[in-house]
Amino acid sequence: MTVDRRTVLRSTARLAALTAATGVTAACGDGGDPAARAEPSVKPSPAASTAPATPASSPSLPAATSPSPPQLPPLAPNTPLEVVNGPRDRRQVALTFHGQGDPALALALLTAAEQHGARLTVLVVGSWLDQQPQMARRILDGGHELGNHTQNHRDISRMPVAQALAEVQECADRLLRLTGSIGRWFRPSAAQYATPMVREQARLVGYEHCLSFDVDPRDYTDPGAEVVRRRVLKAAIGGSVIALHMGHRGTVEAMPGILDGLAEAGLTAVTASQLCA
Repeated sequence: MTVDRRTVLRSTARLAALTAATGVTAACGDGGDPAARAEPSVKPSPAASTAPATPASSPSLPAATSPSPPQLPPLAPNTPLEVVNGPRDRRQVALTFHGQGDPALALALLTAAEQHGARLTVLVVGSWLDQQPQMARRILDGGHELGNHTQNHRDISRMPVAQALAEVQECADRLLRLTGSIGRWFRPSAAQYATPMVREQARLVGYEHCLSFDVDPRDYTDPGAEVVRRRVLKAAIGGSVIALHMGHRGTVEAMPGILDGLAEAGLTAVTASQLCA
C-alpha cells in the first residue's frame, strides 16, 4: 500500500511538470488560435506613404506571407501636391488608368502595354480589389504602378469629411494588405482635381501627392477604339498625364495604336513616379 502511494505521488509530479513545460512552449512560439494572428486593419502613417508603420500594439503578418512593398523612385523636390502633368521637356508621358471592370479586359490591356515596353499607373478602386485581389500583384509584377482611387468610386468631393476619409483609408488598407504598400498616388473619384478637404484626407492617410491629368479622351463614354486613339495622340505631349479606364473594350482595342503612335512621336509611356522623378 505504501509503494502504491509513492508511485501515485511521483506520477502526479511528473504530470504537473509536463503540463507546465507545454504551457511555456505555446506562449513563446507562434502557435495558437489563427484568428489571434490575423492581420489587423492598419492606418498608414502620413510620414511614410509607401511603408506605413504598424502600431506596436497590433500583431503583424508572419514574415513568410508579408508582401514586399514595391520600390519607387524618389520624386523630384519640386513635385507639387497635386500633379497635373510632368516636366514638359521630357519625351515621356504617363498612361493612368481607373482600375475597375472586367478582369479579362484589364489583363488584355496590361499584356498589350507590356508587349510595347510601356509601364502604366493604375489607380484602383478598393471594391474592385475585394472582388479581384489577384489583380494587385499582377499589375505590380508587370512593372506597373498602383495608386488609390477610393473604396467605392463615389463623388468624394461632396462627402462629409469622415466619409471622405473612410473612402481613402479603406482602399489604402486593401492596397497595404495585398502589396505591402498603400502606393504613392491618390486620385479623387468623380473629379479631375482634389478639393482642399479631399487633399487633406488623403494626406492624413499617407498620400502626400494627388494625381490629376491634363489629357482626357473620355474613353468611359465608349466612343470606339479609333476615336480614343485619335483623341489621345492629338492631345499628348511631353509630360502629359493621360486619364483612361480599364473596364472598356474600346480602350483595350485602342492601346496598340496609342502606343505605336506615341512611339512615332518620340514619346515613351512610363509610370507617374518615373515621370515625376
